[in-house]
Amino acid sequence: MSVENTKARTLSGVVSSNGMDCSIVVLTERYIKHPKYKKYVKKSTKIMAHDADNVCSVGDRVTIMECRPLSKRKSWTLVKVEEKAKI
Repeated sequence: MSVENTKARTLSGVVSSNGMDCSIVVLTERYIKHPKYKKYVKKSTKIMAHDADNVCSVGDRVTIMECRPLSKRKSWTLVKVEEKAKI
C-alpha cells in the first residue's frame, strides 16, 4: 500500500498490545485546549489496527492508515514501524 497515492488519514502511536493474531492495539495521543481553563490537556485513544505479518511488538512506534472496515473494531492498517521498542 502506498501512502503517497491515497488521501486516507494516517496517525502515529505506540503499540500497547499485540496478543491477537494479525492485530495490534495502538495508543495515540493528542493535545487539546480546554475550553474554559485554556490549558492543554492530553487525550489518548486506543485504535485496533491490522498487522498482517505480525511484525510489531509492544512498545514499537508505528504509523497506521485508515482503511475499509476489516472487522467490528478494526478499520486501520499498519503502514510502517518507525522505531522498534528498546528491550
